[in-house]
Amino acid sequence: MKNDITALYCCIDDFCKIYEECEKHHLITSEKGHHREWRMSLSEFLTIMIMFHFSPCKNFKYFYEAHLSWFHKNDFPELISYSRFVQLMPRMLVPLSILLHSVFGEATGTYIADSSSIPVCHNKRIRRNKVFANIAKRGKTTMGWFFGLKLHLVINHKGSIVAVKITGGNTDDRAVLDEMTKGLVGSVFGDRGYISKPLFEKLYKRGLKLITGIKRNMKNHLMPMIEKVLLRKRFIIETIFGTLKTQMNLSHTRHRSPINSFVNILSCLTAYQFKSNKPSFKIFSSLIQNWGYILFICLLYSTWQGFVWRLKKEKIKKNLLYRPIPQFNNLPSKNMREYQW
Repeated sequence: MKNDITALYCCIDDFCKIYEECEKHHLITSEKGHHREWRMSLSEFLTIMIMFHFSPCKNFKYFYEAHLSWFHKNDFPELISYSRFVQLMPRMLVPLSILLHSVFGEATGTYIADSSSIPVCHNKRIRRNKVFANIAKRGKTTMGWFFGLKLHLVINHKGSIVAVKITGGNTDDRAVLDEMTKGLVGSVFGDRGYISKPLFEKLYKRGLKLITGIKRNMKNHLMPMIEKVLLRKRFIIETIFGTLKTQMNLSHTRHRSPINSFVNILSCLTAYQFKSNKPSFKIFSSLIQNWGYILFICLLYSTWQGFVWRLKKEKIKKNLLYRPIPQFNNLPSKNMREYQW
C-alpha cells in the first residue's frame, strides 16, 4: 500500500507543479504583497482526497482523524486539523477538475453512455434541505423518485471515463449526450432513455452512431450481429456506478457545502481513473465467443436437417421396397376373346 501511495503522490505532484506554474501566469495578482503559504502542499491535499476513496472508511472525518493519523503518520508529517482541512477543500475544486480531465480515457470508437442519481437527502426531508436548495432538483429513475443531482458518464470499452457531466436531477439524459460526445467518432450504446430520432440524426451526421434497445410498442428492426452483441455489454456501466457508490463513497447525505460535495464527486471519479482493475470487456473475444455460439447453433441445425432428410429418404426407400406387388392371376388371359365368343 505504501508503494501505491508513493506512486500516486509522485503522479499528482508532477501535475501540481505544472498547474501552479500556469496559475501564476493566468491569475490576476493582488495588490497585497503578502501571500501566506500553506502548511501542506496542494499535492498532499489532492492525495489525501483520492486516498479516502481507496480506503475502507465510509466517513471522511474518521478517515482523516483516525485512519490517516494512525497508518500514514510518517507519510504526512505536517497534517493540519480536520476543521481547517474542510475549510480549504473548496480550493481543490479547480485542480481536481483539471486533473480529472487530464486522466480521461482514450477514444477507442466504442462507448457506453448512462446516468445515475446522486441523492442529497431523503425524500421526506426535501423541504428542510437548505444546502442544495437552488441546486438539487427532483428526478425519477427506475428505482423511484429522488432529490439531488444526476451524474452522466460516457466510458469506453476498457472501463475508463471519457466524459462527465453533473446536472440537476430533472435533466433528461438526451439533453446532454450531444455536448458530452463532441469529438467522438464510432458507436455509442445506451439504454431506452436515449431513444430519439433527432438526436440519432444529429450524432450520425458527425460520425457517431447511437445504438439503443427498443420499447415494447416499437417496431422491431434488423441490426448487425456485432452491434447486438456489444449492446449486451452495456451493463458494464451499471457495474461502474455500483463500484463508485458502494466501494468508493461517491454519494452520501452528510454534505454541509455544495462545493465540498462537488470536490468529493470529482475526487471519487479521479480515484476511479487511477484504478488498475477497472470493469472492462474485450471486443474481439466477446465477438468470437458469440460467433462460436452462433456457429454451434448452425451446426446443430444442419445436423438435425440432415438427420430428418435421411429419415425421409429411408422411409421413401422402405415404401418402394415393401410395396405390395399387384396380383395378375385373376386377370383375363390373352385367349379370353375366344371364350367370349
